[in-house]
Amino acid sequence: MKKQIRKFPPHQNAKVFAVLMAVGMIPFFIPMALMMSFTMPAVDQNGNPIEFPFMLFLLMPFFYLIFGYISVSIGCFIYNFLYKFVGGIEIETDEEE
Repeated sequence: MKKQIRKFPPHQNAKVFAVLMAVGMIPFFIPMALMMSFTMPAVDQNGNPIEFPFMLFLLMPFFYLIFGYISVSIGCFIYNFLYKFVGGIEIETDEEE
């Protein structure tokens, strides 16, 4: 039996995907922050001390959350608009007894 997806609710899909992106990237940011803190030079070319931007690594999951939500909601709006002209994503299912 073939079925087509007629509509993707933008808010629900964007919310779920944004949380998945934010939580899924945390395991990558922790080792990256540790490696960067050990490999960055202590001073710049003028001899001024450089501090490691830990706040950037704390904010990155929130940026992923925000931009993930925005991009998925825009994608859902585009899909819902184009469905009228080209049809939806088609899946084929079987019913088992």
